[in-house]
Amino acid sequence: MSEDLKGKVALITGANKGIGYEIARQLGSRGATVLVAARDIKRGEEAANKLRLSEIDARSIQLDVTDQTTIDSAGKQIESEFGKLDILVNNAGILTDGDRLPPSQVDIETLRHTYDTNVFGVFAVTKTLLPLLKKSTAGRIVNISSGLGSLTQNSDPNYEFANSKLLAYNSSKTAVNAITVLLAAELKDTPIKINAADPGFTATDINQNQGYRTVEQGAIAAVRLATLPDDGSSGGFFDEDGVVPW
Repeated sequence: MSEDLKGKVALITGANKGIGYEIARQLGSRGATVLVAARDIKRGEEAANKLRLSEIDARSIQLDVTDQTTIDSAGKQIESEFGKLDILVNNAGILTDGDRLPPSQVDIETLRHTYDTNVFGVFAVTKTLLPLLKKSTAGRIVNISSGLGSLTQNSDPNYEFANSKLLAYNSSKTAVNAITVLLAAELKDTPIKINAADPGFTATDINQNQGYRTVEQGAIAAVRLATLPDDGSSGGFFDEDGVVPW
């Protein structure tokens, strides 16, 4: 096991399965203590147990990104046990069936529900945990976005996913990209780096496992951004091949 992240503490939201779990596994295999954040503490504990079988220092932590009480509680727990947080990966996200209609037909409640998790949840977790990230010598924040959040790609009729005009999901990821840029500007004089990662069309529950990329591939960009060197970029949008257009 590589130990280049030994002593680092990483929290990944929605880490009990899919890309979140794989990000936790990859960071943990490099020596980080990984906090498997999940809405359902039982599922989080099952995932942490599985990681511990691979000699990864994994702990489960209950955190529902739509419930500020659980976010506050997680923050207090991290502060009490570790005194800092080195890596935050905002991975938890949803795509609902009601979003698969033509944009003008999407119900406002679908939009609200999606934003509650994908946008407000990302901001709430980041805002609450930022004081702990500031106590790290090199805090890293990774927001899991999507190529579907790219306005440039959505405007291109030749884009591979040009037919995937999911109003709530796509625009929520565009909003996540905006939050990333604005926070990066605020934090530019600190050691903290914040970036958005596009995992690509990865087989997960969110797309009924129809994606053609594995979770191992889907985690590459996020893990790279979570472990950026001191001279790494901040306020960008990347997949494993480089910059993704806004």
